[in-house]
Amino acid sequence: MPVFLIRLIRRVLGSRVGLPPLAVVLFVFATSWPLMVLAEPAGSDLVHPANFWWWFVVTASTVGYGDFYPESTWGHVVGGYVIIGGIATLTTLFAQLASMIEKRRGRRMHGSGTLEVDGHVVVLGYTPGRTERILDELHSDASLRLVLAAWPEVEANPLPERTVEFVRGDLTAESVLRRACVHRARAVLIDARDDNEALAVAVTVDHLKTGAHVVVALRDLDRAAHFRYVSDALHCVQWHNPHMLTEELQDPGITQVYEELMTHGGNGNTYSLRLPDATAFGDCQTALGRQHNATVLAARTPDSLLVSPSWDTALPAGTVLYFVSRNRISASQLRAALRGQRTGIGSD
Repeated sequence: MPVFLIRLIRRVLGSRVGLPPLAVVLFVFATSWPLMVLAEPAGSDLVHPANFWWWFVVTASTVGYGDFYPESTWGHVVGGYVIIGGIATLTTLFAQLASMIEKRRGRRMHGSGTLEVDGHVVVLGYTPGRTERILDELHSDASLRLVLAAWPEVEANPLPERTVEFVRGDLTAESVLRRACVHRARAVLIDARDDNEALAVAVTVDHLKTGAHVVVALRDLDRAAHFRYVSDALHCVQWHNPHMLTEELQDPGITQVYEELMTHGGNGNTYSLRLPDATAFGDCQTALGRQHNATVLAARTPDSLLVSPSWDTALPAGTVLYFVSRNRISASQLRAALRGQRTGIGSD
């Protein structure tokens, strides 16, 4: 609220909204002081320069502390004049402020205003249902400030009940992206209506020279090469996987890790083996890591699939381990590695 009030005061001072009320109050002040000097008896504390401005403020605002007040009949008349002038001034000012707030709210609702944000996440494009799902997942990180920028056919903020800033316009126009503060964003998701449109938006985003992590949702990942012509910094993700998009926005580079695991496992391949004996997951992770430079990803017990379980999780014999390694590891090699770990002797 204080930030909002500060911005509002700046806008009032920077516009002509406050000029008529200011002119009225200055006129009333300039005329009431000499009138009060004439009306009050000589030596009155009220008309002293150090006191009159204070009396004028509390009287014009109808607060009336009563520490100073006119004593003569004509002084009361001047006091009434100050009260009427103060009420007229405040009424005019509040009416104009209310009008300004309503116009500002309307601009925000219709996406025609310019935002003042930085370090945020911008979603460029709106698809009913899909965009809500993406924003819901992004909202799991309370530290993220979100901005939705949509094409002109989206006439008003489609998510007024959510804490999402809204901008509307041609997403291939630099001015629209600047209103969404894309150039100061932390991450940008280009979620266009088709891949050709996504390419056009990506060109404009790249033109802004933003330092943001830019993610592009593509229906055809074979077209990712076209986006690399624009910039090597653009990261293309499959359009049909919104969850992967949100993970990439929050943790840049994570989809590349997934891609490596799904293709050839980074520096090795992804394999599986059955535990010959019951043991703890942490023992398997340590033994395979030290002896074979392998990383255990998950374990499938007779009851469920455990992805990266706690190290003290007990695994029965016959549990299937899934791991990344340069070479396939046999059950006998695992048994030897576990035995060597317990005795402190390495194994082949």
